[in-house]
Amino acid sequence: MELPKIKILDEFDKTLRKVSKEVKFPLSKEDKKLIQDIIDYLTMSQIEEYYEKYNLRPGMGLAFIQLGIPKNIFVIVEEIDDEEFKNYVIINPKIISHSEELIYVGEGEGCLSINRDVEGIVPRYARMTIEYQDISGKKQTIRVREDISVAFQHEIDHLHGILFIDKIDKKDPFKNKDKMREI
Repeated sequence: MELPKIKILDEFDKTLRKVSKEVKFPLSKEDKKLIQDIIDYLTMSQIEEYYEKYNLRPGMGLAFIQLGIPKNIFVIVEEIDDEEFKNYVIINPKIISHSEELIYVGEGEGCLSINRDVEGIVPRYARMTIEYQDISGKKQTIRVREDISVAFQHEIDHLHGILFIDKIDKKDPFKNKDKMREI
């Protein structure tokens, strides 16, 4: 496999603060190719042979805005078994409902646009239902939970110009930790 040539913006690029725009269908050839490139990149970033060869940080999600393209598209590649992956291509997502229960990632959230360790917890919903369009423009509904729910919220935030570091309390990075469940 060859590493796709994509450039991920870092946190200091003001483009990441833009609100992404609704996507019209049909998708362009360029958008379809970029979706496949993102799937390949994220998959390779989670396979030791490739992340060592190309010096990649493992990542499971990437929004188009992180590549400088303000379109409501994100991709998540979840490793469900050893080097076996499930891909989510989410276009024009809308949160339909969410749980009251809040969770947070114990070792902290990470982001391919933030090249440093960040202390603190990011409150996330334990479960959500999302309405979105698939690659052909067909409306879909998906229910996500736990780590995939966190990943979806992280990427949806990107589409609204929000980084996970914005959700960490600056004065008390572990605020309300006792009111949430660690995953």
